[in-house]
Amino acid sequence: MPQVKLNIAGREYQVNCADGEEQRLEALGGLIDDKLREGAEPSALSETRALLYAALFLADEVHDLRRQPAHRDDERSAVALENLAGQIEGLASRLENAAPDA
Repeated sequence: MPQVKLNIAGREYQVNCADGEEQRLEALGGLIDDKLREGAEPSALSETRALLYAALFLADEVHDLRRQPAHRDDERSAVALENLAGQIEGLASRLENAAPDA
């Protein structure tokens, strides 16, 4: 099983993924890092709080997409963002359980 090295908020994470999913996972990690940097100074936050903010920013986007009139492509985008938000929440949960609060 391949491992991908993600750099989020200046912290490095090794994450396992399915074969062929490495680039997608790297892109998702980049999205999380970008979202976090939009609204917070990552170095000033604990690891858990930094990931919480990133998840909240992404959940806010999902929420806004759900409120827009749905078109076929918009629905697919909303579902993709929902899936991404779920993956982020799962990653944050695993990180919280694996490492003590910073």
